[in-house]
Amino acid sequence: MIEKTYLKTKPQCKVKFALPVEQLHGAKKVYLVGDFNGWDELATPMRKQKSGVFASTVNLEKDKQYQFRYLIDGTTWLNDDNADAYAQSPVSPDHNCVLDI
Repeated sequence: MIEKTYLKTKPQCKVKFALPVEQLHGAKKVYLVGDFNGWDELATPMRKQKSGVFASTVNLEKDKQYQFRYLIDGTTWLNDDNADAYAQSPVSPDHNCVLDI
């Protein structure tokens, strides 16, 4: 799930990323990884909610496109079904999620 909230006072969008528990298969750690954090696999940990959902919120600059993926337990990459589009990764045969802000 991706929720976008555009800020009225800044040229930014508050974006909430959330992964439902049924997609995670008992995951212990989930990270949000993308070009907005330099593809740093540890920069943006997602927090586990009481419901079992992992979520994280980031502020992103408006009028840009961002590529991202989720990293599960340091080994499994996952795309978001709610992404605006998908793009070929420049470093692997996989596709990255694309978010239009």
